[in-house]
Amino acid sequence: MTTPLTPTPEQLAAFDRDGLLTLRAALAPEVRDRATKAAVRLLATNRAAGRDRSADGKDGFRGVVALDDAFLPLVANPAVLPTLVALLSPNIHLLSSNLISMPSIPDGQRTIRVPSRHGWHRDMSSTVADLGAEHTPRLAIKVAYFLTDPGPDTGFTMFVPGSHTLTGPVTVPPGNIDPPGAITPDLGPCDVVLFENRTWHAGGLNRSGRTRLAVMMQYGYRWLNQVDDPAHALLDRPDLDDVERQLLGVRDRHPDGSVAREGSGSRPLTDWWQHLTASPVR
Repeated sequence: MTTPLTPTPEQLAAFDRDGLLTLRAALAPEVRDRATKAAVRLLATNRAAGRDRSADGKDGFRGVVALDDAFLPLVANPAVLPTLVALLSPNIHLLSSNLISMPSIPDGQRTIRVPSRHGWHRDMSSTVADLGAEHTPRLAIKVAYFLTDPGPDTGFTMFVPGSHTLTGPVTVPPGNIDPPGAITPDLGPCDVVLFENRTWHAGGLNRSGRTRLAVMMQYGYRWLNQVDDPAHALLDRPDLDDVERQLLGVRDRHPDGSVAREGSGSRPLTDWWQHLTASPVR
């Protein structure tokens, strides 16, 4: 693992204020290249397990870190992981890893992002339904890796900064598809965006003539259920370190398999953080 990049107080304050944060050059070019090639390979297969398609032309896979080794470096990305720990705690794991492919929209054939179906949403909608928006805290953070080069009308994810504090939905004016204040972050090819579960967002309109590829990695507290199917084969691999194993879902267990104290499974990230910085976690 390369040297981790600890977040600055200004970065943490920006995330608290906006509900999102851009990390510059947080994806190594060689990792991006391998992940892009792996995404193209997967999408060209007839594999059904984990496939995630929709009527609007979207294609992709859930649990993509278990489908190709090219995605494994994203699990504990040293340019991202310290910010996740600082914003949540060491007691986290990977909830989902989602490959998303969105085709370019042909002229005159738009069926998505129309006023009647604008697409703006929050993640973990069942949590809001159960607890109510006013009682839903920050539970998880997504890391958005865009594998398609940025450019005009590429359709990168849009956000409403500060919308994580709203107790109701964003307001989209009649006849429009975006609420006031919506932005598309200005990203370079190796930049990534972090955003939390309460931040309102929507996929942009891809009119670039190219397919938009992205991988969304969502991390949350270990007492939250993982969204992806269990990846038992990954945890048996000898080439993973303890931090990666925690993030991939190791439970609170002793070496002999017996049940350990609740929360003890977060010890790898706790020790890692303490060696990284003297700053306390939240």
